Amino acid sequence: MKLMDIAKVIRSKNAGPRCTTLDIMFANEADFNRVCSSNGLSKKTISELYDIPEDQIKEIQYPISMAIKYSLPRKVTAGDPGDKDVYGAQQHARLFNLEIE
Repeated sequence: MKLMDIAKVIRSKNAGPRCTTLDIMFANEADFNRVCSSNGLSKKTISELYDIPEDQIKEIQYPISMAIKYSLPRKVTAGDPGDKDVYGAQQHARLFNLEIE
């Protein structure tokens, strides 16, 4: 199953000028738990998808909200020359096709 088929919301946004946040939210606890226990979505996966060292990625699981958040350092500060997504709002699409066991 793909992440886009199990998650209710997949989005990205700025978390300040030097960080981007990926938010994945679920409609029920079973889906949240399934993804949390899967190897399909992890700091390692995010590291590979976004070419960021795993030790620079912060993962936060919110069981009460049935959500997972990843905070990533931006390679280019928001608004600086070379920035292609000043709001960080276009970075989540890479997550859509992740296979969840």
